[in-house]
Amino acid sequence: MIYDTSTRCCSLAGVGDFKSRPLSYLSIHQIHSRGLYFRGIHSYRKRKMAVTHQPGSYAASDFQTGLCSFCDDCGTCCYGLCCFPCMCCSIASDMDECCLCGLNMAIRSVYRTKYNIKGSLCNDWLVHSFCLVCSVCQLKRDIDRRKEQGVL
Repeated sequence: MIYDTSTRCCSLAGVGDFKSRPLSYLSIHQIHSRGLYFRGIHSYRKRKMAVTHQPGSYAASDFQTGLCSFCDDCGTCCYGLCCFPCMCCSIASDMDECCLCGLNMAIRSVYRTKYNIKGSLCNDWLVHSFCLVCSVCQLKRDIDRRKEQGVL
């Protein structure tokens, strides 16, 4: 379909029943679906949309270790007890966040949502409020396991 700005008419060379008609005669859908090309002062071409792929979704699951699974990875638990701010910074960097984000409840919620881990914001708040070190150690153990599996 070609639109001539001098005559203000559209024409389709050899296609269907469209002859030279005023642009207002055609609907917007007809203009966009047929690929309108302007000739004259303004030159527009039909834009092509870039196709992006959505990341794969994960099956609903629980955290890979329990909240009080200290013996699963004693090194992580000692790290959390001895240098808690460093562990929070490590978690934030693993998730490509600011270092200050590792200490708050939001990072746990973001992680849980990203990997489709069962839970709720209320549960995250309760765990973070009453078992802060345990929740951060659980998150770090889960991140480490997902790294080993090649998921993170």
